[in-house]
Amino acid sequence: MSPKFHLAFPVNNLELTREFYTKILGCTLGRESGEWIDFNFYGHQVVAHLSPEDCKIPKTNPVDGDHVPARHFGVILSGDQWEELYEKIKNYGVEFLIEPRKRFRNNPGEHRTFFIQDPSENVLEFKSFKNNSDIFIK
Repeated sequence: MSPKFHLAFPVNNLELTREFYTKILGCTLGRESGEWIDFNFYGHQVVAHLSPEDCKIPKTNPVDGDHVPARHFGVILSGDQWEELYEKIKNYGVEFLIEPRKRFRNNPGEHRTFFIQDPSENVLEFKSFKNNSDIFIK
């Protein structure tokens, strides 16, 4: 088995979180309790823990003309997957925190990106690189 990523994050409402991650992002459910829910997030385990006091709007840093939230997570998708998710999110009426755009245009590491927030204001970024070999380029 190839390594799988695990991430735990705070939420303020488990039912709204379940709806967002399953209906909008297409995650499937794993184990759960009254305090947490496991999601299959593109083959990786992310766990929403009920912890309202830890849900805070993250600070931002400047990146290629945007104010990118310092605390965020997401996945790198193929071009087709990125387009499909973009359309789904747009059709659900989810507001983009950072609108879809190309970052580092015509430079190494060029990619398409957009940012959204879940119901607890956790920030998610979805990327698609022009060349996957540029993901870790300096």
